[in-house]
Amino acid sequence: MLNPVNTFRRAEMIFRRDETLGSIMGSLADIHGGRRLVEEADGGLRITYVQAAKRVNRWGGGIASKIGEPGDRILIATPNSYEMFLLCLAASRAGAIPVPVNEQMRPEEIEHVMRDSGAKLIVRSANEVDGAEPLSEQVAAQPGDIAALFYTSGTTGQPKGAALTHQALVGQVVAGVAWPSALRRDEAVFALPVAHIMGFAVLMAMACAGIPAYVLPRFRPDDVLDAIESRRATMFVGVPAMYRMLLEARAEDRDLRCVRIWGSGADAMPADLALKFKRMGATMTLPFAGSFGEATFVEGYGMVEVGGGVAAKLSPPLIGLGLGESVGIQLPNYKLKVVDDDGIEVSSGAVGELWVQGPGVLKGYWNSPEATADAVTADGWLRTGDLARRGPFGTVLFVGRKKDVIKHGGYSVYALEVQETLERHPSVLEAAVVGLPDERLGEVPAAVVRLVDGADLASLALEEWAAERLADYKVPKRVVAVQQLPRTGTNKVQKRELIELFGE
Repeated sequence: MLNPVNTFRRAEMIFRRDETLGSIMGSLADIHGGRRLVEEADGGLRITYVQAAKRVNRWGGGIASKIGEPGDRILIATPNSYEMFLLCLAASRAGAIPVPVNEQMRPEEIEHVMRDSGAKLIVRSANEVDGAEPLSEQVAAQPGDIAALFYTSGTTGQPKGAALTHQALVGQVVAGVAWPSALRRDEAVFALPVAHIMGFAVLMAMACAGIPAYVLPRFRPDDVLDAIESRRATMFVGVPAMYRMLLEARAEDRDLRCVRIWGSGADAMPADLALKFKRMGATMTLPFAGSFGEATFVEGYGMVEVGGGVAAKLSPPLIGLGLGESVGIQLPNYKLKVVDDDGIEVSSGAVGELWVQGPGVLKGYWNSPEATADAVTADGWLRTGDLARRGPFGTVLFVGRKKDVIKHGGYSVYALEVQETLERHPSVLEAAVVGLPDERLGEVPAAVVRLVDGADLASLALEEWAAERLADYKVPKRVVAVQQLPRTGTNKVQKRELIELFGE
C-alpha cells in the first residue's frame, strides 16, 4: 500500500523541480528509504538509498575540505562504477563542479580535460575524500546553475566540455519518482560508461524511479546476458552497438523472457534489430502460467549538449509502431525544428538540420565562446549537427549526422542509408560508411564492414549487391573488412580512423 505522505513527497518533487545534483539523493532517500539502490557485479557496492545519501554527505564533506571555493572544478577519475556517480553528487553538494572522465581515455586526453577545465583536484577513489565531517546541508545552488562538465567523446578534434545545469541533469528525470516501483519488481542491468552523458542520465533516471541497478564495470555481451538470465532482470538499456554484440553472442539462445523493457539511445537503432529483442522479452510472467506477449522497446534521442534526451519513442508489445527512423515525440518543454542553411524551416519532406530548444540545452562549452556561438543561437536553439526530414503529423525523421553527408559529384550521399543497406546482407554484421577524397568527384563513398565468421569479402561482391539496391552514386567504390571497428567510450564508431584504413 502506498504511503500518503510518501505520495505527497513524490508529487512535490515533480512539480517543484528545484532539485540539484547535491540534493537529489537525500530527497530520494526520503521517498525510497531502505530499498536497494544498486548492486555491483563481483561483490562490489551494494547499498540502499539511505546508505547512498549518507555517503554523498560524507564524501561531500571531504571534498569541501579540499577545494578553495564554490565553483571549483574537480575531475572524477575513478574506474567506471556507481562510486563515480555518487562522487559527482558529492562534489556538487560541496559546491564544486564535477568533471567525470572515462578511465579508458589516454593520459594525454585526461591531461587535456584537466587543463581545459582548470580542475583544482582529481579524485581517483572515494577513499581520498572519506572520513571528513558530513555535509548536513548542501552548498546553495539554483537549478539554472552549472552542475557539471561533460566532455564530448571527441570523434572529431579535441573534446569540448559541455556545461550542463542542474535543471538539465536532474530536472528532466525527476518525474521518474512517479514510477510505481512499490507495486512491481524491477531490476535493470547497466553496463554503460558513467562518465558519458547517456550512462549518467540512465543512472539518474533509474534512481528517481526507484529501479535498482545491477552494475557491470564494462560491457561484455556474455556477462550482460548471464546477468539478465540469472537475475531475471526486467530492463536493459544500451546503445545499438551493444545490441549487435548481444545478438552475436547468441542472445536468441538465452532465456530473456524476464525482460519487459529494452532501451536504446546515442545512435540510430535499426528497426529489425529492435524487433528481434522485443520478441526475446515478454509483457508479463505469471506464476505457474509462464510468460506472455513481448517486451516494450523504448528509444531516446539526445546528446551531451542537452543533458540526455529531448525526444523518445515507444514500441509497445505486439505492435510494430515506434521503430525506424523517427526520432520520436519531443519531451515536455522541448521544441524541435528542421531548418535550411539560413535557419529557415524546411517544407515537409525536405532535409535540413535539426534544431532543439528546451531546458536541457547546455549553457555553453567551457572556455570556448566561439564553439558555443557556433552551436547555440542567440535565442537558445541548439544546432544539433543532425540531419532530419519533416514527416507527416509533425514527426521528425532522422537522416544522419551532418558530417556524415558525402558530397559525390554534385549528389548528397547519406552514410546512414548506405550503412543500413549493407547491413541487410546476411553476411554483414555491421557497416560504417565514409567519404574518401576524389579529385574529380569531390568524394566517393567507401565502406568498412564486419562480416560473419567464415565469410570472404572477395566472394561476397558487396559493391554489386549494393548496386542492385542503391542509386549508382550511393554505391561504395571501395570496401574493406575488419575484425573490429574503432570506437569511442560510448561505442560510437570513430570514422576519422576508418579513413586511414584506405591508405593514400
